[in-house]
Amino acid sequence: MLVCDIDGQQRKARSMKGARSIRVRLSLVFVFFLLLVIAIGVESLRSLSNVNALSAQIRDRWLPSTRALGDLNNFTTDYPAAEAALLRGQGVEERAPIRRQIDILDREIAASERAYERIPHDKSENDLFALFDLRWATYRGFVARRAEQGVEGPDGRTGISLPPSADAYAKASAALEELTERNAASARRAGEQSDLAYQGVRRRILVTMVLTGLSAAGAMLYVQRSLSAPLVDLADRMHRLAASEIDLEVAGTARYDEIGDMARAVVVFRKNAAELADSRRALAEQALLLQQKLVEEREVAQLQRNFVSMVSHEFRTPLSIIDGQAQRLISLRDRMTGQQLAERAHTVRGAVHQMTQLIEDLIGFARVLDGPRDLHFQPRPVALAPILHEVCNLHRELVPGLYIAEHLDASLEVSGDARLLRQLFDNLLSNAAKYSPSGGSVTVTASRHDEQIEIVVEDGGIGIPEGDQARIFERYYRGSNTAGVAGSGVGLYLVKTIVELHHGTIAMASRSGAGSRFTVRLPEPTSANALA
Repeated sequence: MLVCDIDGQQRKARSMKGARSIRVRLSLVFVFFLLLVIAIGVESLRSLSNVNALSAQIRDRWLPSTRALGDLNNFTTDYPAAEAALLRGQGVEERAPIRRQIDILDREIAASERAYERIPHDKSENDLFALFDLRWATYRGFVARRAEQGVEGPDGRTGISLPPSADAYAKASAALEELTERNAASARRAGEQSDLAYQGVRRRILVTMVLTGLSAAGAMLYVQRSLSAPLVDLADRMHRLAASEIDLEVAGTARYDEIGDMARAVVVFRKNAAELADSRRALAEQALLLQQKLVEEREVAQLQRNFVSMVSHEFRTPLSIIDGQAQRLISLRDRMTGQQLAERAHTVRGAVHQMTQLIEDLIGFARVLDGPRDLHFQPRPVALAPILHEVCNLHRELVPGLYIAEHLDASLEVSGDARLLRQLFDNLLSNAAKYSPSGGSVTVTASRHDEQIEIVVEDGGIGIPEGDQARIFERYYRGSNTAGVAGSGVGLYLVKTIVELHHGTIAMASRSGAGSRFTVRLPEPTSANALA
């Protein structure tokens, strides 16, 4: 019934989706922003064109006009001095350079006038410039005639028969000054207009930015409320469905757009997820049964591998003792006394006894490692010093060149399994002996410390590299610097297992090339009994 309702809603949604589609809504939003950007661009271009026109007027009209009029002022100001020098000159040779200077001034003034005329001006400016040009021509005519008609008197001074030119020069200068002032005033007005235009453009741009920000905020609010928030809510519900939270409501199924399609699809997904959860539970039960059988098979295979490793590791010590004693009997057979022979034979028999004991205990040890670890653990009060002394003597016989120092408190007693404890310390002494140099030393210390029994085995051997120390107690793991030294990688794993069976801890401190220090801490007998 639910699926039929959803199908009906989907058909209705498809018929009404056109105008309410997310695609249509987003397209309208984008079109709005596009039109807004175009309008802003057109307004900005219009405003910039106005400012640019005013700036161009200043650049192309008033600045060149000011430059040309400035040049005219400079050159015309220099002209009276040249005129006076010409009139005071005596003889052709003295006047020649002054005439050349006047010619240069004439050319410069003519060039400045042509530069001013090339610039467009209004009628009043053109009329005023024409008046200046006329008055300057009049003044220039006076100067030319005075220079040509001057005569030398008896005293060598020049006589002047023409009227003075000062009045003509003053009239020309007055016209040029008026033209310059008018040009400066017009330039100031153009600058003020440019400033006003800039301020107007600035205000319009600020208003446009505010309106654009408000429009963008409105559009973002619309998108967030009508599109983003429903999508985020729908995504959250999908995540909850993926996390197997099936009993939840799905909002938005009545919408007639893509979000409504997604909401209705999530409802179908919720129904399928419920069915899938039921199937998953059934499959999980079957997988659990298969996993249990697989674990059992792996435990059997691992037990076989551990047995082989245990045999190769644990039988090596007594066999080495037997072989070593046999070699000594052969090499010293002619010099040994009966007492010495008896001691050697006793050592051989002890090693044989140890092998026999190992054979009897191998299956039990394998069960300790791979089965329930406390199944064969039988704790009893055990004196610790005799076990440590026995293990130390055993390794003195095995490695005659190794010095083993004992610092044992004879009163120490723990609650534990003597066989496992012997195995624990035998493995620690065996590692210390194997990885110590010939003639090296090992120190074994047993004392009471902080209400615990502390046993320390310390050597000066090759040490353990820092990169290997975190994994040194893993089964079958051997250090990277042990190449060429016999071993299977199960000794320290067995040590850690036995320590944990006795509710103790083991710590290791080592440095490559500077030896290792293993510290075993076991609880007092009362605490151990309580834990057991």
